[in-house]
Amino acid sequence: MTSHDYSGPLGFGVHTASAGLGDDDRADFTVIASEVPAVSSAVFTQSRFAGPSVLRSRTAAAAGRARAVVVLARNANVATGKEGADHAAEVHTRVAEALGFDPEEVLIASTGVIGVKYPMPGVRAALQELTLPFTGSDFREAAGSIMTTDTRPKVIQLPCGDAKVTGIAKGVGMLEPNMATMLAFFCTDAQLEQADLDRVFRSVMARTFNAVSIDTDTSTSDTAAVFANGLAGPVDLGEFERVLEQAALHLVKEIASDGEGASKLIEVRVTGARDTAQAKRVGKAVVNSPLVKTAVHGSDPNWGRVAMAIGKCEDELDIDPEHTRIGFGGREVYPAEPNAQAMDALVEHLRGAEVVIEIDLGIAGGEFTVYGCDLTEGYVRLNSAYTT
Repeated sequence: MTSHDYSGPLGFGVHTASAGLGDDDRADFTVIASEVPAVSSAVFTQSRFAGPSVLRSRTAAAAGRARAVVVLARNANVATGKEGADHAAEVHTRVAEALGFDPEEVLIASTGVIGVKYPMPGVRAALQELTLPFTGSDFREAAGSIMTTDTRPKVIQLPCGDAKVTGIAKGVGMLEPNMATMLAFFCTDAQLEQADLDRVFRSVMARTFNAVSIDTDTSTSDTAAVFANGLAGPVDLGEFERVLEQAALHLVKEIASDGEGASKLIEVRVTGARDTAQAKRVGKAVVNSPLVKTAVHGSDPNWGRVAMAIGKCEDELDIDPEHTRIGFGGREVYPAEPNAQAMDALVEHLRGAEVVIEIDLGIAGGEFTVYGCDLTEGYVRLNSAYTT
């Protein structure tokens, strides 16, 4: 298996079609399904404006035996009232019927413009073409079909013993996850107990997709799920968790570096915190700061903005400036002030495609790393005319 092999795990097929969800003929209707029963785990947005796709998938996912997902891209079908809910129910039910699955074996996800109903004539036409077995299993094709404003498909495939772990994701804006990312799906032919899969998946999500932020805005449609059909036999559970985390982290970095208008990936490593939760709060405060983001965009080693962002965590009473250290790319900037030569090296680091900010709070052993991107003119241009 090469790094460019995205044929997917045993027993999983991919179907893509154009359902007219956008204003071109690009594929925007995707179904990924296992030909045999599977176990699953899923997490969803905590937004109070969660869409009908999320509401239906929460119910379907509760049994832990989903083996398929249908994704409608470029239309979130959120805040569309009873008619929008009815349309989501129709799509969900008809996909299950076409595949010959129980409804609780199928998840539905939508992403895109909020407040617009599905163009049902095009969606119904796409549904009529759906039958098993699928003729393809190209997960890169699926990754392209679920995109909205993404500039490139986000896909990864890794070996795990005799099994494969394949993941796809999309998301470049409205991204401050409170569960996962906008959309992310993992498939594996590893044989796993549902309880083990659920525990591992939630743990990995907490360390990866819950560590990325583009713009502090939580989507109404966030969905992340994993499906395991067991066709490749059992694997070591510890090895599976390691591989799943590696795949998830790859997708997280792809998302952060492809943020709307982004030119740089920002990685904020917080150590010396009271606990993991505190480290995460501090990291998010820094990576979400517009002033930090713009300084990074301009390759300006303005560490004072990092100190400012840490200081915004006003409820963290054990954070003391006298015990805090700040650095860029392995070079300390506070409290040890860099000389002219070190400052030149800092600027050079900030000119790179990946910028690392290090913070040590000097309290205890808690640590967490968060990921984001710089703030550019491109983000403003894209989002100021998103629906027009």
